[in-house]
Amino acid sequence: MSCLKASHHLWTCLRASTMLSRLRTTWSLRPCVSVCRWAHTKEKGKPLMLNPRTNKGMAFSLEERQILGIHGLLPPKVETQDTQAMRFQNNLKKITDPLQKYVYLMGIQERNVRLFYRVLMEDIEELMPIVYTPTVGLACTQYGHIFRRPKGLFISIRDRGHVRSILENWPETDVAAVVVTDGERILGLGDLGVYGMGIPVGKLCLYTACAGIRPEKCLPVAIDVGTDNETLLEDPLYMGLYQKRDRSQAYDDLIDEFMEAVVERYGQDTLIQFEDFGNHNAFRFLRRYREKYCTFNDDIQGTAAVALAGLLAAQKAVGKPITEHRVLFLGAGEAALGIASLIVMAMMETGMSQAEARSKIWMFDKHGLLVKGRPQETDSNQEAFVHDSPGDVQSFLDAVNTIKPTAIIGVSGAGRLFTHDVIKSMGTLNERPIIFALSNPTTKAECTAEDAYTLTDGRCLFASGSPFGPVTLSDGRVFTPGQGNNAYIFPGVALAVILSGVRHISDTVFLEAAKNLSEHLTDKDLEEGRLYPPLSNIREVSIQMAVKVVEYVYAKGMAFRYPEPMDKDSFVRATVWNTDYDSFLPETYDWPGVSFTPKTK
Repeated sequence: MSCLKASHHLWTCLRASTMLSRLRTTWSLRPCVSVCRWAHTKEKGKPLMLNPRTNKGMAFSLEERQILGIHGLLPPKVETQDTQAMRFQNNLKKITDPLQKYVYLMGIQERNVRLFYRVLMEDIEELMPIVYTPTVGLACTQYGHIFRRPKGLFISIRDRGHVRSILENWPETDVAAVVVTDGERILGLGDLGVYGMGIPVGKLCLYTACAGIRPEKCLPVAIDVGTDNETLLEDPLYMGLYQKRDRSQAYDDLIDEFMEAVVERYGQDTLIQFEDFGNHNAFRFLRRYREKYCTFNDDIQGTAAVALAGLLAAQKAVGKPITEHRVLFLGAGEAALGIASLIVMAMMETGMSQAEARSKIWMFDKHGLLVKGRPQETDSNQEAFVHDSPGDVQSFLDAVNTIKPTAIIGVSGAGRLFTHDVIKSMGTLNERPIIFALSNPTTKAECTAEDAYTLTDGRCLFASGSPFGPVTLSDGRVFTPGQGNNAYIFPGVALAVILSGVRHISDTVFLEAAKNLSEHLTDKDLEEGRLYPPLSNIREVSIQMAVKVVEYVYAKGMAFRYPEPMDKDSFVRATVWNTDYDSFLPETYDWPGVSFTPKTK
């Protein structure tokens, strides 16, 4: 070290030491390890204001501003988080366009993570449809036009052989959960390529808001192998590769490399959630990886659990066990097959044979009823639900009238195919028809809540994937539609899996989650028309679900984190992240040679 540098180093340390001595009456010192990082950098604490995870805005106290070298960089007023939240909530109320609300909310997330989650959690029922379905779908279609700052990791087909080094570029070293998409089947909107990044970002927002998983432990990833969307390929603002989707072996090799790189970088119990892959790849990768990695597919397993929970709740109102239901699906893709398989598991738990359970489930896709001998080839994943033809069925209405289902479940993403005639027929066949219009976003729902309640005289048990407002019938009765949102399932399951060190996620975990969710429904909820608890309760629902799943995986020998916690409720709740600024103060005040924390009053 040169003389000049040495004297400057000594001067800075003396200055820091003098400042510390003046603070001894206010601060409690504790032994530490390092020398003041703030005293040795020209910018001092300004990076804290630029880092959304440490920024507190005007909530930095006067002492903090002085110690961290940001005094004067903020207006003199010291605000509480309450005041900051009120400002952002007031501004949100002034914005009427959902996409602009999304942009504004994401802007808060880019500046102040704790404030973002405070605002989101306090009004989760109102804001979840903005950060998640249905508005996130619109945001994905416009992603290149509203882009401000990347929030995840982008890995392209051209990066083969270098995926691990790309993961090294992600600043967080302790990632517990990854949500990955290749953008081929975004909600009901189709192939959006890298614009699909909005989905992993939105999913992980709910990991934190609903289950309290720390945001820095979450990594959104978009895999770019091209897109078959001609509109995007002609858009100068598109942000991905300008090429058709690579469907060669190179695609499989890239996904293999990605999975290996994630566990090498973050550990073999890192949770990897697959999201919005095309049907063929979704099932293929689930089969390929589920016994090798800690992974699940939300479109298959999460959707299945939330739909089954709705059916279990409906049986309370109908007074008929699930084994007595006949279910007709509109759609025969990954969501339908996932739901159907979990329904079969639930029926088999009661003693019914697999063959008998499968016989109670029918599917109708764009080619018609899934039956033996039809001209169109069926996918191997669909074979379990291919039945002998029940007669001449040309339309979905014909299928309803022929099969006489007690429940119809729409997961086709094809729009309003639960026509008035279909709904009326369900009302004629059943005293309490079950009608689930689960396709997202709202424009893709199979019917509206108003049609379902009005055309069945309020007798139906209705659920949708995207939110619908309350429906008032002509006689004054008011029904609040239940939203069969995967957000009731995947955050709680993810929290449990992460905390208990599960290596491989069994379908039985989702069966337990579905049963637990249905138990949260009250008689009052049923009277109001709900099949799911209010979204305003989703955080407590998710935490209680995590507790039950933790109990289950330890009881079944699936957990690998030991010693096993005796009080699992306290164990889970102790890990839940909160938005209080004070929770990270000890990390902020770390001087070279001394660490100290404010004395508690």
